[in-house]
Amino acid sequence: MNSLGLSKRPQDTRVVVAMSGGVDSSVTAAVLREEGYDVVGITLQLYDHGLAVQKPGACCAGQDIYDARQVAERIGIPHYVLDYEGRFSQDVMDDFADSYLRGETPIPCVRCNQRVKFRDLLNTARDLGAEALATGHYVRRVEGTGGAELHRAIDPAKDQSYFLFATTREQLDFLRFPLGGLTKPETRALAERHGLEVAAKPDSQDICFVPNGDYAEVVAKLRPGSVEPGDIVHVDGRVLGRHRGVVHYTVGQRKGLGIGGLRGEEEQALYVVRLEPARRRVVVGPRRDLARSVVTLREINWLGPTLAEGEGLEVSVKLRSAQAPAAATWSVAPDGAARVELHEPQHGIAPGQACVVYQGERVLGGGWIAATAS
Repeated sequence: MNSLGLSKRPQDTRVVVAMSGGVDSSVTAAVLREEGYDVVGITLQLYDHGLAVQKPGACCAGQDIYDARQVAERIGIPHYVLDYEGRFSQDVMDDFADSYLRGETPIPCVRCNQRVKFRDLLNTARDLGAEALATGHYVRRVEGTGGAELHRAIDPAKDQSYFLFATTREQLDFLRFPLGGLTKPETRALAERHGLEVAAKPDSQDICFVPNGDYAEVVAKLRPGSVEPGDIVHVDGRVLGRHRGVVHYTVGQRKGLGIGGLRGEEEQALYVVRLEPARRRVVVGPRRDLARSVVTLREINWLGPTLAEGEGLEVSVKLRSAQAPAAATWSVAPDGAARVELHEPQHGIAPGQACVVYQGERVLGGGWIAATAS
């Protein structure tokens, strides 16, 4: 077996590396090339990069394409830029806008992995005769008794498993993540050793098609006339003010409401409790009204053991990417939807976010949050 778990010599194994122009994917390509693999670098042009070409911290922009090409030349591999702009617009950007208009809080980076990188690019890699698609994600692929498993990265500060929950078993068989056992400083040290100019390049921070951080502006451009003002309403029915459109808000939000707190026996901070886009209402209330103990999920991707209908499984779940895992019981309903019963109520669970399921270090799968209950 070679280092990628394939029973061939590295020089007889073609690997496509998804090169975003950042340090992580660049090191992935350099390490595999050094080991002797037949490496082909591919960079995706996902949108009109002229909008963000001068914006630091945005991926897939013009500078990133240039950086990826420079790295490929440095390490001596072929490099191709593929125009996926149409697919990205339809499968990621349109979904992003429509999700916000439904009162949800979407995660376009998960959709990009799910619908573009791990679907279309994976198929392109196969067409090129590759036996694996390698990426710079910080996550581990582990061979288990039942096949390939998805595990957290060694470095908890860089773990990206939350964003890869939608990876299917078939995709996982073809994917490789060489950086899952490294820390970020170790990755940068490798970049310096290979003489890569991107060694000190900052990590991507922004959603690539939201170069100025204004999500509502993007939604308004993609869906003209859809962002309409309405009332900010307390959970008890009182109208407290006006808003500029529900797309400016997310469940759990406290700042930027423009209405202050309520004074009574004690001053209460107000949070967005739910969004009602059909009525153009933003409903607010005290923090206690955010508590939820049951979460219903849609579009389930399951990598764990087979469960009987209604059978419960003790797990931990992440309800936001930066949130600590919470203990829960997972079960699947007759209609195929999943039910997550939290052992302790959680606050600020937003529809449209992902609920990712873990047992220890292993990712069992997850789904998109459709509804919550207390």
